[in-house]
Amino acid sequence: VSLDPISKWSSEGLQIYESAVPIGATPEYLAGHYMIQSASSFLPVLALDPQPGQRVLDMASAPGGKTSHIAARMGNSGTLVANDFNKQRLPSLASNLARQGVRCAILLHADGREFPRLMGGFDRVLLDAPCTGLGVISKDPAVKAEKGFTDVQRCQQLQKELLLAAIDSCTANSAGGGIVVYSTCSIAVEENEAVVDYALASRNVKLVDTGLPFGVEGLTRYRSKRFHASLKHARRFYPHTHNMDGFFVAKLRKFSNDLPPGA
Repeated sequence: VSLDPISKWSSEGLQIYESAVPIGATPEYLAGHYMIQSASSFLPVLALDPQPGQRVLDMASAPGGKTSHIAARMGNSGTLVANDFNKQRLPSLASNLARQGVRCAILLHADGREFPRLMGGFDRVLLDAPCTGLGVISKDPAVKAEKGFTDVQRCQQLQKELLLAAIDSCTANSAGGGIVVYSTCSIAVEENEAVVDYALASRNVKLVDTGLPFGVEGLTRYRSKRFHASLKHARRFYPHTHNMDGFFVAKLRKFSNDLPPGA
């Protein structure tokens, strides 16, 4: 196997150039020593920075790459709720977590939008939101033909609802305030800055630095649109600049469990 450390920003990831055997069929893979995922998938978990003993929710977790990364960062302790709305994806999620020996996770099949009614009080929440996938065109050109602006609008509405639910599932009483990380594999402003801007106006949250040492600042203006100035703390990643899938990461801190006036 020919490989290198993925980059200086990750002490955990490896980049594989070539392998004499399928990398998903080695004894080490079957023994749960590693997970195969894109470089960009490391970013949301690094921004979330989960700690041992915390109560963490991964709202859209299948197939489990980010979930297992969260569990590793938690030292396999605390409580990790791994939820996914798509029932057909749960077997792969359960298989990957079992293969890697994750013991702190509880698997759940629920609509993320209903989560605040099911349970709450999480210290940290990751929402890697369903999106159009416009950031992965470099490896899946079919996205260009299959996705249109109607798809962007449909995803945006779902993303807004999910992000508010993620915030409502988080508690501001956690040490340092509750943390919510919102990410997509899309580069569309409508699915990223517009969604976070909506959340800033609808809940008592503020954007904080992601802690990621690279990436392009989030947009505070785009054509005729104007967004909250703090969106500069979000990070955008581009295939032609950062040699990974197009990606967006924003980190929010919840400072009050009350709803703002008019919300």
